[in-house]
Amino acid sequence: MPNRPAAALVLREGDRERLVSLTRSTSVRAGLAVRARVVLLAAEGVANTAIAEQVGLSRPKVIGWRQRYERSGMAGLDDADRSGRPRLIDHKMIVAETLKPPPKKLGVTHWSSRLLAERLKIGNATVARAWRAYGVQPWRSETFKFSTDPELVAKVTDVVGLYLAPPDNAIVLCVDEKSQIQALDRTQPMLPMQPGLAERRTHDYVRHGTSTLFAALEIATGTVTAACKPRHRHQEFLAFLKQVARAYPDTDLHLVMDNYAAHKRPEIKAWLAANPRIHTHFTPTSGSWLNLVEVWFGIIERQAIRRGTFRSVRDLNAKIRTFVDGWNDRCHPFVWTKTPDQILKKANRHQTSETVH
Repeated sequence: MPNRPAAALVLREGDRERLVSLTRSTSVRAGLAVRARVVLLAAEGVANTAIAEQVGLSRPKVIGWRQRYERSGMAGLDDADRSGRPRLIDHKMIVAETLKPPPKKLGVTHWSSRLLAERLKIGNATVARAWRAYGVQPWRSETFKFSTDPELVAKVTDVVGLYLAPPDNAIVLCVDEKSQIQALDRTQPMLPMQPGLAERRTHDYVRHGTSTLFAALEIATGTVTAACKPRHRHQEFLAFLKQVARAYPDTDLHLVMDNYAAHKRPEIKAWLAANPRIHTHFTPTSGSWLNLVEVWFGIIERQAIRRGTFRSVRDLNAKIRTFVDGWNDRCHPFVWTKTPDQILKKANRHQTSETVH
């Protein structure tokens, strides 16, 4: 008996374009694309049996998807929620056990999914699902440091104030040294990067000595004044201060420095007193991250030192100077955005209890 054409399915406004898009998409689920074809063919008046043959479904399923679209529109083509078997293990209980330290007899510092699963007599996949659901990651560990400087507020306000509102007709320089830079040479030549292959190097190396990089970063332009020296005593630091003073003659300088002992030696204080146009501003104890030159040290470490090969300290120093020259040709201002109040809100130690110790 020939198939009689069914009454054409009436599409809702704007649904045709969405249905066509689903049938042409390569990223949607295959089942959803098939249902979209069913609805489009039904809208053209194609018989249900013919639709079933074209899309590879049974006739009852074709009818069912037509009816679901008539009732709910595009939402009716999505998979219905399935109840599934009720969860037998409470994820909260797993997380609670995870937050407890492992028994001393295990000799471990933190739980693994298999150790905890063995203790709870459940599968380790169940433990892993609970950890993912609650964002628990026992294998990770991070560091923190609270400043104990009694002048924390004053120093943060002073340094950040320089960054946000530098004095008129003055230059703000962030000064520090990057010590113990190793001149490492690999035992075999590095293999260059190729399509599909990263640059490769041997894990072993020959150490030819170390160097110390002194740097002064001008925050308004990003220009760096630098010097490489064999040590980082107060003598080398004083020589670098004199170099900075020569690089910026006849202008007031505001130097941001950390609390390294060499920065506060009597010889340094005497030289600063003899040069009143140079003003010093110290970051808080354990607050050297306030010094913007540390950001620049991270840049040179990533771009020139970490993956470099150096056959001698002289070679290391030469490549550092080359990087500094190239940096000064392409430098950019270093812009500080946080206010002192925003910083102090996070820098202050949070009380964990009301107990008086």
